Amino acid sequence: MFITPAQAADAETAEVASAASDAFPPFDPTYVASQLFWLALTFGVLYYVMSKVALPRIGGILEDRAQRISQDLDEVARLSEEAAVATAAYEQELADARSASAKIANEAKDAAASEASAQRSEAEAALDSKLAESEARIQAIRTSALSEVDGIAEETARSIVTALVGGSVTKAELTAALKQTKGD
Repeated sequence: MFITPAQAADAETAEVASAASDAFPPFDPTYVASQLFWLALTFGVLYYVMSKVALPRIGGILEDRAQRISQDLDEVARLSEEAAVATAAYEQELADARSASAKIANEAKDAAASEASAQRSEAEAALDSKLAESEARIQAIRTSALSEVDGIAEETARSIVTALVGGSVTKAELTAALKQTKGD
């Protein structure tokens, strides 16, 4: 199909006319005044609702939170002071307990030392008495042994004389001979 130039011009004109009538309404200059009216009305209603309903609620919520935070901070400060006082009391009690335990330990150590000293003294006294008894027994044994030495010496001398000489010797002769040898 063949289009004449007049037909083409008519088509362009129709196309421009339809384009003008098909324009997007917000960009169409015929609707600007009504759009501005509805914009102002909507903004006014929204502003009224926000200022009378939403913003006071939000302000109340923010004020409540600020009060709660303030109360919580006051509570934290109070609890912190109580904790500091409790910590100081605990440290003081701990120091007192340590000093008391050191005192008890020193008293126990002193008592044990004195008890050990007393036991050592008793043991030394017992040993000293046993030593004295032993020395007395040794002295008694020594004395009895020395008293028997003369008798043993007499018997030995008698046996020797009998074996050597072949005769018997009297006790008086043996005693005199032994005294003579002791004197030398």
